[in-house]
Amino acid sequence: MVFLAGLVSAACVPAAFAAPSNDVSAQASNQVGPIEALARQAWREDMAQIATPSDGCFHASYPSIVWQQVACKNLPARAHSVPHYYLFAAPQTAGNGNDYTLQTGSSLITKAVGSFPSVTGVTSEQSVGVPAYGDGGILGANEYSLQINSQFTSTTSACKNHSGCTVWQQFVYAPDYEVQGEAAVFMQNWLIGYGSSRCPSGFASDGEGDCYGNSSAATAPDVPATDLGGMVMTGTVASGGNDTAVLTYGGDAYSTSQKDSTLYLSQVWNTVEYNVVGNAGGSEAEFNSGTSITVNVAVNDGSTSAPSCVADSGTTGESNNLNLGSCTASGGSTPSIQFTESN
Repeated sequence: MVFLAGLVSAACVPAAFAAPSNDVSAQASNQVGPIEALARQAWREDMAQIATPSDGCFHASYPSIVWQQVACKNLPARAHSVPHYYLFAAPQTAGNGNDYTLQTGSSLITKAVGSFPSVTGVTSEQSVGVPAYGDGGILGANEYSLQINSQFTSTTSACKNHSGCTVWQQFVYAPDYEVQGEAAVFMQNWLIGYGSSRCPSGFASDGEGDCYGNSSAATAPDVPATDLGGMVMTGTVASGGNDTAVLTYGGDAYSTSQKDSTLYLSQVWNTVEYNVVGNAGGSEAEFNSGTSITVNVAVNDGSTSAPSCVADSGTTGESNNLNLGSCTASGGSTPSIQFTESN
């Protein structure tokens, strides 16, 4: 069986300005002093809390906390696959199911924030094909994806009473997804086990009984993997409102939204996987030897209790070549898990 991937209201300001620059080097956090870097970090945390005023795509530039509407792109859907079952004695690097997830139990998640508090030793990265997935994906140097993934074990009315159908939602940042030199921020929506019936509007069939499709995508910079520590990915859901994917990097924030009724994830979301993995198609993000990355996943779930950090429970089929270390869970205003991965 194959498995594939606010606190403040802001006014909507129509786009009447030039598109955000894709000059990554000018935006990188290491181009500013320590005081400015702290100010930008606080700004990025603020932007993760500020809801966009409607569905669609938005951009904000430091120090403004006002989301400005920009044009969205409608992209062809490249499948970010769910994992194959394990092969005994296969390498157990991160991804393809072998990953930690944050699980809240009965509390429902309204927001998840993924970040890399520490990234050391990264000098190169490439996405490589995996034979079990037909060597698919967007391959080559500096090809990877950031994914916040929900569980795929819950059903909602989006399944339209199809027996065995479950929903799966991914919040994705992917370089070169359609245009070379540009990245896309979007959500990929799945109806797993929908069956042989025609997929609903907005979904395509993967030929194996599953339906998938993308939200509109916001254009973002093509950030080099050597600067993973400068990026923060946020996914939010709102019952009766919008689900939103946000990427912040340097002094810019990029977001896209869709109706929560696409999958009704807000009704069931209790598990989060976050990591840097290959760029679609079951591919693997291959880092140079000596790489070490700390992964942090924090959530808002209406609780201050520490969540569970559950091993071997990842939901994306994409992977990386890093070995998982230990994982710790913390409670508080933003319950979280944190773990290391290295080679």
